[in-house]
Amino acid sequence: MKTVTIQMAGNLWKLLVKQGDEVQKGQEVAILESMKMEIPIVAEETGFISKVYKAEGEFVDEGEVLLELTE
Repeated sequence: MKTVTIQMAGNLWKLLVKQGDEVQKGQEVAILESMKMEIPIVAEETGFISKVYKAEGEFVDEGEVLLELTE
């Protein structure tokens, strides 16, 4: 199982993908707002999104899983 994790605590400002979407390595999948900055979250692997764990507007902590990917 491949996952995309949150790099720092903040608000999940925008989710750019949904379950079933195909993502490429390096593709932006979400935008995190932290300390009045927008931080892109990118996929580190290529795959299909099998599960989305967080929703837009939710507060997230560093290390939490955002998405699960399958091949």
